[in-house]
Order: sequence, then structure tokens, then C-alpha cells
Amino acid sequence: MFCTKCGKQIADTTRICPYCGADCSTIHKVVDQANQMFDAAEQELGNAINDVKQSFSQGYNADQSNMDNNNMNNGGQNYNNNYSNGYNNGGQNYNNNYSNGYNNGYNNGYNNGYNNGYNNNYNQTPPFGVQRLKTDRSLGLYIVLSIITCGIYGYYFIYQMAHDINIACEGDGESTPGLVAFILLSIITCGIYAWYWYYKLGNRLAANAARYGVMIQENGTTVLMWCILGMLICGLGQFVAMYILIKNSNLICSAYNRTHGLG
Repeated sequence: MFCTKCGKQIADTTRICPYCGADCSTIHKVVDQANQMFDAAEQELGNAINDVKQSFSQGYNADQSNMDNNNMNNGGQNYNNNYSNGYNNGGQNYNNNYSNGYNNGYNNGYNNGYNNGYNNNYNQTPPFGVQRLKTDRSLGLYIVLSIITCGIYGYYFIYQMAHDINIACEGDGESTPGLVAFILLSIITCGIYAWYWYYKLGNRLAANAARYGVMIQENGTTVLMWCILGMLICGLGQFVAMYILIKNSNLICSAYNRTHGLG
């Protein structure tokens, strides 16, 4: 066979390539191919979610446009009726109120509103190519929306958390698998992989705490112990484990936003 990294011919039973040191074992190849498949499926899933969001946005804009047109037509019909009365009455008061209203209202509103609003909004505009990460995840909302949506929101929650953590912790040599791998491998392993996913995520959050200067006491072992303990206390430990992950992910994402000037 040939080494997949350097291309040199090696024996079929070779586990480590003698030329470049690459792992040529069959298990390693299977794992690499599986990871590539999961990544491709995760990308497709992300594109599908973005398409759904865009469809809702376009639908809302279309409805808003129709509403604005109707209001404009109705307003135009009333305009001619009210124009002469409004203009004559308003004209009498214009000269009296112009100087006081314009000077006080315009100058104060412009100086305070423009300077404060523009400067604040300008400073909070994300730099080009930098995405503001979600920092207000909560266990209560996770539970309620998961119940309402029959568990669908729980999967979306996992997808979005993995997405944000991969951005915030980029460069640490790790990669948190996305929703596709989470679902498929959890089914194959009868739910055991979900615990492993929580464990790895907990360790990754703890490992990146010093990088952002935040304090995280719990690690993956803490999360895993709560998952196991949950079997003995009616499954409540699972929610404690999720609470730890949510709390620590909020800390890391907040630190990421501050580091990139996103508040």
C-alpha cells in the first residue's frame, strides 16, 4: 500500500510510516474518513439552518413592505382632506414655536442623541470578519423550549454551542464535533457518546479559561460525574452538567467578545 501523507510505498501491515511518521493504521483511516463525513454533513446542516433563517427574514420583509404600501395609500387619501386645515392651523403656530422649539429641541437632541448614539453604535460595530458570540444562554430556556419543540430545540442548542465554542477556542488544537456527529454517534453508542461530548467540551472550556483570563473551576471530569450521578437521582444530574457547560461557555464567549471589541 501507499502512505496517504507522503505517498511512498510501504508494507500492508505497516502501522507507522517509516518515511514521514504518519499513522497508516486502518482504524486511523476510518476515523479520518468519518470525521470528514461528519464535517461535510455539519456544513450542509449549517447551510440549511441559514436558509431557513433567510426565508423567515425575507417573508417578514415582504409582509412589512405590503403593510407599508397599504398605510401609504390610506395615508395619501387622508392627506388631501387634512392638508388645508392642518396647514392653516399649523402655519399660525409655526412662527411662534419655531425659534424656541427648533433651537432647544434640535440643538439638544442633535448634540446628545447624535454624539451618544452614533459613537456608541460605531464602537460596538463588530470588526470585519468577526462574529459576535451568544453569551446569554440559560438552562431554563433550554429546558422550556426543548419541551415545547419536543426536543428539537435541544439539538439546535447543541449545534449552536459547538459552533460558538469552535470560534472562541480556535487555535487550541481541538475541535468540538457538531450536531451530526453528536446525534449519529449517540445513537450508535446508546447515548454514551453524548457523555463523552460533554466531557470533552468541559475540558476544552476549562483549558481555554487562562487564555481569556477567566476563572473556570469545573472541567470535563466534573461534568461527566454529574452525568453519571444523574442516573441515581432521576436524571437531574444531566441538567446540572448542562448548566455547567452553559455557564462556562457564556464566560468564554463573553471574553471572546470583549477581546475583539464587541462588548
